[in-house]
Amino acid sequence: MARNVRYSSLETRTARLKLAVRRKPYSGPSLARGVSLMYRRNVTSGSWVVKASDGHGAYWTKVVGIADDYDDANGKNVLDFFQAQGVAKQLARGGEDGSDDTAPITVDGALKDYRRDLEARGANAYNAQSPRAHLTPVLLAKPVQLLNAHELKKWRDGLLGKVAPATVNRICRCLCAALELARQHDERIQNRQAWEIGLAALPDAQEARNVILSDDKVREFVSACYGLEHQFGLLVDTLAITGARPSQAVRLRVEDLHYHPVRPKLMMPKSGKGGGRNRAAKKNERYSVPITVQLAAKLKAAVKGRAYDAPLLLQSDGRPWDRNPGQNYHRQVDKAVAATGLDPAVVTIYALRHSSIVRMLLQNVPIRLVASLHNTSVIMIERTYSRFITEHTDDISRKALLQHEEPQAGNADNIIALAR
Repeated sequence: MARNVRYSSLETRTARLKLAVRRKPYSGPSLARGVSLMYRRNVTSGSWVVKASDGHGAYWTKVVGIADDYDDANGKNVLDFFQAQGVAKQLARGGEDGSDDTAPITVDGALKDYRRDLEARGANAYNAQSPRAHLTPVLLAKPVQLLNAHELKKWRDGLLGKVAPATVNRICRCLCAALELARQHDERIQNRQAWEIGLAALPDAQEARNVILSDDKVREFVSACYGLEHQFGLLVDTLAITGARPSQAVRLRVEDLHYHPVRPKLMMPKSGKGGGRNRAAKKNERYSVPITVQLAAKLKAAVKGRAYDAPLLLQSDGRPWDRNPGQNYHRQVDKAVAATGLDPAVVTIYALRHSSIVRMLLQNVPIRLVASLHNTSVIMIERTYSRFITEHTDDISRKALLQHEEPQAGNADNIIALAR
């Protein structure tokens, strides 16, 4: 067991009570590298405070217990000088005092655990990575149980202006999930309100920014992608025809191509969106999506000689696309978008999905079928695409407008006959 440290000015209650009452804690002994014990003198019983370095030039502090200035120490909430040392070391480092308890998990550790949990459940591990790019070293090194709502809210609000409000909400949801997972596995973490309040969703952030491309622009975009690289063009062509998410298309296998000279189709993997216990099961399910004869012929030629369980779509070097293919092709997408005369800051690969949904709706495909073919819900389509449907059906709706002009003489008899 580690030896206790002596410090005459704080070691006894007599010495401590001679100190002046003040808010700032008195410095105490160094217990280990980057860890020290301090004492705050109050009007009533003082308190012990641990000060620990975060490894990045900053530090955090936390009250570890009440000093035995007037009450006898009980080893729990009232601590003498030497008991406070043990609790302080346990909180800051864990195990240094000979106990079997582990050190408090930091935000960095929570994100690592969350990533492992996502991978074990077959979920998207990127959700554990996205907050990391925006968190400061101080926050990453801070124990989860020391987080407070004020600092988390300040961090959340600091993201505004850097990323869109909807993106802020997504990042906060991912961080909340990591912190909640840490809380569920460590009963010492009792500050759940810190992230429930500090990382609360920003209101009115879900403004739809879906870009709808005309069929001609979609053809130009696909053609530009083929011009950059054939395998990349094949991926984009598949996305344009099916309206699938990129994360779905890259999981297609050779056996998912059902070639037919007239009615070819793909058995598209479901996205598994929505979480829950059935996430992995949903991702193994497939649903039928019709494709054009031209795309089927290209895919059939590309998979010649491959095993049935091999990936259907590959990169130019023969490697499979990542689960988040955007990190592989985002520069190519920008080039293709610019080649079609559009703004890469506005148009993304998801414009193909949005355009596919609106295209089917304008062709009077039942909304239930549109939802099924795009692995989404009727509610989501109505919520997301109603505005675009209205904007793109001007000619159709004008035919149903009330006309106040007097009917022409030649048509008067026909109108009267119809009225009868």
